[in-house]
Amino acid sequence: MAALFLTGLSLLPDTAFGQEIPSLKDTFRNDFGIGTALNMAQIEEKDPQMTAFIVRQFNMATPENIMKSGLIHPKWDTYAFEPADKLVEFGKKHNIRINGHTLIWHSQLPPFVRGIQSRDSVRAFFTNHIKTVAGRYAGKVFSWDVVNEALNEDGTMRKTVFLQHLGEDYVTEAFRLTQQAAPNTELYYNDYNNEQPAKRAGCIALVKKIQAAGVRIDGVGIQGHWHVGRVPLKDIEESILQYAALGLKVMITELDIEVLPRNFQGAEVSRQMAANAESNPYPDGLPDAVQQQLAADYQALFRLFLKHKDKITRVTFWGVNDGLSWLNNWPVRGRTNYPLLFDRKNQPKPAFYKVVSLK
Repeated sequence: MAALFLTGLSLLPDTAFGQEIPSLKDTFRNDFGIGTALNMAQIEEKDPQMTAFIVRQFNMATPENIMKSGLIHPKWDTYAFEPADKLVEFGKKHNIRINGHTLIWHSQLPPFVRGIQSRDSVRAFFTNHIKTVAGRYAGKVFSWDVVNEALNEDGTMRKTVFLQHLGEDYVTEAFRLTQQAAPNTELYYNDYNNEQPAKRAGCIALVKKIQAAGVRIDGVGIQGHWHVGRVPLKDIEESILQYAALGLKVMITELDIEVLPRNFQGAEVSRQMAANAESNPYPDGLPDAVQQQLAADYQALFRLFLKHKDKITRVTFWGVNDGLSWLNNWPVRGRTNYPLLFDRKNQPKPAFYKVVSLK
């Protein structure tokens, strides 16, 4: 995912119309974990009201950026562990389980990696990075997104620096190294659009290759960056079934539902759109018809998740509230987006009540 851009917020208490807001984590405590993505201000507890809100609503968390290699490993022989260490402490303090995100991703790499020309040097970075980072947080994070977004839309391997220099077995090797460095940590492959048939087939082939090599993979993350009125429920259900049939846990790892115009699907961070009036149609609020469609989509999704709660272990939203969503700044900067269950003041939207009404 792309970087998150903070905006000034005036948060209201964790109440709505004088009534305490239900807790998502408590509502689904017997079904699956409820997670969110955290930025550095939240990890450092800059806003006590925000901290209290996060702790009440969520029992799992994924760092949005600080564990990506460009931030945690900025130079060949330099690691910046302090932010991730603070995340671990945040989780320990508030009884929130941490999913590490992510060890190997072609995007947000340290600048020095782009200048590497030799296979041996890429392999040295790859090996040392995994062993150092996964090893440091062994027993401290619950799980790792070991490899992120290694597939093209047609299910073939994405052309990355790792594929170029290390070959198609680099994914298997990443899981092997992480297993060695963090033997008691759950290991996941994470991607977007991997509920779509072609990409799903590629993901299944990738998993089978890892398993055939005798290397452990515990689960697959379906990111869940979907679009209002077009959530592919049948494809999602079929993917849950097929991934679970491989003996894998299934996670919805970066859930949000886009309500603004977009001419492509997924979460390819390199893609951009031009900013204009048509690309930001709701700067002053979401029309009721769209709000109700968003609510219906979230309700249908969670109804499906509950149907397969024996296979799904976690549902993580990519951001705490609408104002903190990365979709305000991607693929167009400065838009006003509304993709989550809570508004910019942490107040529940109709979608929230539709979701909790299922229990």
